[in-house]
Parts: sequence; C-alpha cells; structure tokens
Amino acid sequence: MISRSRRNVLKLALLAGAVPMLGGVARQALAGDRPYAPAASDWRKFQTRTVITLPEGPGPAQVWLPVPSVDSDYQRSLDDSWTGNATSAELVTDKSGAKFLHASFENGGAPHLELVSTVQTRNRTIDWTKESAFKEDPAILKAALQPSGYKPLDGVVAETAAKITKGAETDVDRVRLIYNWIVEHCYRNMDTPGCGPGDNVATLTTAGLGGKCADLNGLFVGLARASGVPARDVFGVRVAPSAFGYKQLGANSATITGAQHCRAEVYLTGYGWVAMDPADVLKVMRAETETWIKDPDDPLVKQVNGALFGNWEGNWVAYNTAEDLHLPGRAAVLPFMMYPQANVGDQIVNELDAKAFTYEITAAEA
Repeated sequence: MISRSRRNVLKLALLAGAVPMLGGVARQALAGDRPYAPAASDWRKFQTRTVITLPEGPGPAQVWLPVPSVDSDYQRSLDDSWTGNATSAELVTDKSGAKFLHASFENGGAPHLELVSTVQTRNRTIDWTKESAFKEDPAILKAALQPSGYKPLDGVVAETAAKITKGAETDVDRVRLIYNWIVEHCYRNMDTPGCGPGDNVATLTTAGLGGKCADLNGLFVGLARASGVPARDVFGVRVAPSAFGYKQLGANSATITGAQHCRAEVYLTGYGWVAMDPADVLKVMRAETETWIKDPDDPLVKQVNGALFGNWEGNWVAYNTAEDLHLPGRAAVLPFMMYPQANVGDQIVNELDAKAFTYEITAAEA
C-alpha cells in the first residue's frame, strides 16, 4: 500500500444545488433576468478526487493522472495526495511545468489508485479600458508562438490565419477577428469523442470546421500563433455549475468524469494573458436548448459571446498548458493531458472509455 499526503485529506461533499435542466423558454427568461457577466470574485476552494481501477491482469500496468499545476491570478494549486496499491508512485513535472502523478503496478492483480487535489479558483476578468504593466518572460512568449504536433503554423493553418486577419493593425484586432471567425464558421460536433483530438489541419479540412473544445479552442490558438500572437490552450475540468444558469457552462453534478474542458488564452501587450473561450460559445449555440441556435446574435448567445472574449467563470480547474508530452514509461507522444492515462502491458488503455478503464472523478467545494 502506498500513501503520500502533504496534509490530511478532507472528506468530499456533494456539490449543492445542481442547476435544473431548463427548457428553451425558461432559459430565455433566465438569460434576460441574469445576464452572463463574470465579475471579479472571491477565491473558492475545491477538491477533486480521481479513483482509478484497472482490469485485473497478470502483467505490469502504469497510470498517469493530470494534476492541477497552474498558479496564477485566477488559480492556486494547493495540495495533492494519493493512496493505492501501486508498486511505486511519484509526482512528475514535465519540462513545460505540467504535473502528473505516475504510478506503476508490477505485481499484477487489479491496480487501484486514488488522487485528491485541492485548488482555489476565482473568476477571470478584464477591463479593456485599462492597460497593465505586466511583462511576461520572453522565453514563455516564444514557446507560445511555436508549432506543435497538432498545431502546424504553415500550410492551411497559415493560409486561413492570413485571410482572417487581413487588414488588422493590432494584436487585439487580430484576436478579435479570429475569435469571431471561429464563432461564425465553426460548430460543436456532438458526435466527436471526448474533447476532440485538437488537430488543426483536420478541423480545417476533413472535419469540416466541426469538433469540440480541444478542436475549436485549439484552432483558435493555432490561428493566433500563425498570426504572430502568443497563445496557448489551458487544459482542465469543470468543477461546479455556472453561476448564471447555463447548463452547458458548468458541471451540474458532483461526478465530473466527463466534464473535461480546455480553454484558451492569448498574450496581448498592455493586458498580459487574456482569457478566451469561443468553444463554449459554440457549445451554448449547439446544446443549451433543444434547438440548435445558429445565430451568434441570438439573445441567449450574444451575452456569452461577448463575455468569453476576455473573461471566464472560476467554476473550472486548470491542469496545465502542455502539448506534445513525453510520459515516462510510454513511447507514444501525448498531444495534451486532460484525461487519465494508462497502459496495461504495452497496450494503451482508451482514456475516453471510463467504464472499461475504470475511473471516476468527483468534485466538491471545500
């Protein structure tokens, strides 16, 4: 039995007050009564618990679990602890700063691992009328302009970026044009597994501009980089309902096994890192009501569209901003880490099949 903790683990409680599933008319009334407008907020504390149980087998197994590793003006990653029957387990930090728990099981049987993380979050907001004196490390900005395996900055990505931003004079103008283009031309494909692969070229070609958050926000990031604006995905998971009643913009139960969501951010001189989430605009358009809303100016969508250009709610925990990870003990490169990962022998377990894996993630406000 392995057990490591930097402090005692608090008992998780169920999230209170899950948002009811409102119909279209009620949702419209809610939108009118309480506009979607995240504002500066106090810190909230959450605990997430990930429990992994792999199928019993005679051979070795390995597990890699994402750990909140972002410390910023909107998140404090506080504490991690784990227990289980692993032969060994350690917290690993990738060269990008991303952290994950790596556990090995050498003795066969049914591998079991439980990870608890404690995080503080708060709303992220911007005042476009005020500039900031914040200056980022040039090395970090350079990294946020580089291509990755799924974000090449040439070919169709470069061509699309050039068309979208033609005539733009400032980085703010370029980012606004890219954001608007994503909302107006892309769509949330409900049949895409998980959060999508995040392959920019496929999204622009074979996928026909459809996908989920890793595809849509990932494309936003790729187009921004190709336009000379530092940008990065922020991979994480929703942990609480939206304060504004939007069921698609929050986790609506204590079980968040399928609530992974990646957001995006861009670096703008005079403002620093700025929150962006065009994928969630498209999620509201596609799934907030029974009818697919295709007009960004629809009253239910317009306020979300405006707010998510620079703001987001603190009902979400960020894991990392890493791309093209090399997990110790696995040969294949991982495009991004937002889901639990596992190998049984030399076989990679499908991280999107939580029932076969088997894993469950829960969250509670502490």
